[in-house]
Amino acid sequence: MENVTIWHNPRCSKSRNAVALLEEKGVQAEVVKYLDTPPSREDLVGVLKMLGLSARELMRTKEEIYKELKLKDESDEDKLIDAMVANPRLIERPIVIKDGKAAIGRPIENIIEILD
Repeated sequence: MENVTIWHNPRCSKSRNAVALLEEKGVQAEVVKYLDTPPSREDLVGVLKMLGLSARELMRTKEEIYKELKLKDESDEDKLIDAMVANPRLIERPIVIKDGKAAIGRPIENIIEILD
């Protein structure tokens, strides 16, 4: 049986589309509403490694909290990760994780690639 997890925000259309895609493909995924249950620092670091991205590349830079925290000028990777752990709204969504691989569902084709 596949081990698939999705970091999901039900208020986001892209995230809802990703859940629908998984259901369409018959994939039973663990749905983590990451705004309610934020990822640990360890989980976030692991996903960054799977994605091959820096913390900033995973951030939603247009969120108001990004501006409030003045993260634009922050260059310390650990501080950016800590900001996402403390403020999960900063994390790009949705993220699907399967067998040590991860994909951001923007565009949704990224998810299809790790499912096949």
